[in-house]
Amino acid sequence: MALPLDLPAGLTGTAELVVGDQHTAPKVGSGRIRVLATPVMINLIEAAALAAVEQSLPEHHQSLGTRLDVTHVAATPVGMRVRATAEVVRVEGRTVHFKVRAEDERELIGQGTHERVVVNVERFEARVAEKARR
Repeated sequence: MALPLDLPAGLTGTAELVVGDQHTAPKVGSGRIRVLATPVMINLIEAAALAAVEQSLPEHHQSLGTRLDVTHVAATPVGMRVRATAEVVRVEGRTVHFKVRAEDERELIGQGTHERVVVNVERFEARVAEKARR
């Protein structure tokens, strides 16, 4: 039975943070320059995608990130606000496709695409538990 997803194209979500020292490349192990780390930007993009769709999913279902293709094109210093936006562009079966972007107070800092798959939480957790037992 196909999972009915009511996620229209154009549905958007956002996530924001003010860059703190804990968000910098040296702190997360992705570089030595004290600017927003790419993994933190990616986390913010995923949070925006969650904000776009989670409240619209069927009961007992969640989405999991499965693919991310982004560029990180500009540095953001500590103390500056960053906002990520994710927009649903289409749904194919259980897979939700997003257009994503991140901007700081001055400019675009990253953009690309993201995919999330919608899963039944109980079945997913059972598969993970089975994998852990092996």
